[in-house]
Amino acid sequence: MTEAAAPPPDDDSVSGQAVLDRLVALLDLERIEENIFRGVSPSHSPLRVFGGQVAGQALVAAGRTVPPERGVHSLHAYFIRGGDPSVPIVYEVDRIRDGRSFTTRRVVAIQHGKAIFALSASFQLVESGVEHAEPMPAVPPPDALPKRHELMTPEITAKLGRHGTRPRPIDIRYVSQPPWLTRETGPSAARSQVWMRADGTLPDDPLLHVCVLAYASDMTLLDAVLARHGVYWGTDNVLGASLDHAMWFHRPFRADEWVLYDCASPSASNSRGLATGRFFAQDGALIATVVQEGLLRIS
Repeated sequence: MTEAAAPPPDDDSVSGQAVLDRLVALLDLERIEENIFRGVSPSHSPLRVFGGQVAGQALVAAGRTVPPERGVHSLHAYFIRGGDPSVPIVYEVDRIRDGRSFTTRRVVAIQHGKAIFALSASFQLVESGVEHAEPMPAVPPPDALPKRHELMTPEITAKLGRHGTRPRPIDIRYVSQPPWLTRETGPSAARSQVWMRADGTLPDDPLLHVCVLAYASDMTLLDAVLARHGVYWGTDNVLGASLDHAMWFHRPFRADEWVLYDCASPSASNSRGLATGRFFAQDGALIATVVQEGLLRIS
């Protein structure tokens, strides 16, 4: 990614290459100093900055201080305060360690003089060693599933409000029951399974593909918690927010090719829900693992 590219102007597109290009521009941070970067939010943002956006931008900031031959293999993050989409976010990178095989970075996202997000990321040179992976679940292929907009009736769109109509740079195909259809067609599955990919073509930049997957990983993950209780954002009185987020990247991938996001929730208590997710490439390779805890207040 080139640095400090001007974001393309907003248009009326809600999917496709134009929307994906806006996401790429959003992840193309401005370098202010050697270890300080600045990012912005799209004009159509809701009241808070989307968690996947700040995670993706923070990972971009970390990655731009690391040699390109070292790929990110894990990240651990905390969402500290809700982000304000009307003002820029400053990302300060701390170069914790540069070892022979591993590089460690810590990033703090700041708005209004306060930390809103903190991320630690580890990068590694490619090495050989033992290999194994769990198999991909048996699911229908993405081309056999309807597009998201094909499932949206006017009634459901009205219920979801802005959540149902905002631009979406990620193409999502539901394998399990779409949560907003629960009341229309019966109980939802106690698992969230979706195919997803960037809705267009991305440049050949491995860091960008990792950051786009980090962005997408905050989508549908907590749905696995809500599905256990038959509720959903917009259609029920649910107040939720991501609390922390961890990812491990196992194998190379492209974020503009189909990946299966298989999510489940092992526990919910004390107004918090825990969700785990696994990303599989279409050929069955396990490419990433995700764990997130979210605040979920339901009334």
